[in-house]
Amino acid sequence: MRNQSSATPAPRAPLSPSWAGLGWGLLGVTAFSFTVPLTRIAVEGAGMSPLFVGSGRAVVAAVLAAAALGLTRQRLPRGRQWFRLAVVAGGVVVGFPVLTSFALTSVPASQGAVVIALLPAATAVLAVLRGGERPPRAFWVVAVAGAAVTVLFTATRGGGLDGPNWADLLLLGAVVAGGIGYAEGGLLARELGAWQTISWALVVAAPLMVAFTGLSIARQPLTGDAAGWAAFAYLSLVSMFLGFFAWYRGLAIGPMSSVSQVQLVQPVLSVAWAAVLLGEVLGWRTALAGAAVIACAGLAVRVRSRPGPEPTGPAVVAERGAPEPASRSRRRG
Repeated sequence: MRNQSSATPAPRAPLSPSWAGLGWGLLGVTAFSFTVPLTRIAVEGAGMSPLFVGSGRAVVAAVLAAAALGLTRQRLPRGRQWFRLAVVAGGVVVGFPVLTSFALTSVPASQGAVVIALLPAATAVLAVLRGGERPPRAFWVVAVAGAAVTVLFTATRGGGLDGPNWADLLLLGAVVAGGIGYAEGGLLARELGAWQTISWALVVAAPLMVAFTGLSIARQPLTGDAAGWAAFAYLSLVSMFLGFFAWYRGLAIGPMSSVSQVQLVQPVLSVAWAAVLLGEVLGWRTALAGAAVIACAGLAVRVRSRPGPEPTGPAVVAERGAPEPASRSRRRG
């Protein structure tokens, strides 16, 4: 891979940016959909420390990221890009993994997955605030509807209006952190490239995550069975590293507000994996909530955004094809 090598050569008939962005986004969402049930396996089934699971996987991914950046001789980020990478790292490397790891020690994976369905709405709001996108009113109607279904499911999961507990609050904090990291990372990927953005974010967060990992080992010696370590390996390699290659590429191509809604499908996939891997019983309430968020996702991605700032960068250029040189176009004219 060469510098900015996340951009592959453009085909002769490139996909439209919107469909290409949705395709890459769906690939990333599929990779992420295993995160919640596998985190539950590691922290609850195998008894691993939630702090170790949340921080240790980032340390492993940071080693891989540093190796990839060094072997491909990527240029260093410049100026304010370092601060923006710190924002990405705080959201998706530190905040989201650590908060979800602690929350999933006491809530089922299926419940955690549906609460995390608020993440697309959070990403869309932050994409509008940070990236200047202008989705139409219909987009916000279906996005808010999906978020409302999630909140209602969480509040009534026990058959009554129980309200959120501390684990729900941790999950909501993870949603905010993830939305910030996704929105900023999607914008930064247009400048640095998709895999380069998550790689640099992992490197930026590495010192803090190494400290957290050391603290967790000092407080609780490493434990876990084969299933727990296999889950930890997936979380480190895919959830924390490779999945972002596709996800940030999709967000970079955009429109970010629309691509982010693909993630509404993630909780439904996660609930299905929880049933298969953990044997969790799926009640009618969970099934109904899952069907509703899938419907909202389908409606959201069909709503076309009004023209906003034109996304540029290696990921977008790769899908659209390189522009024709001005001198050649003048000769044709």
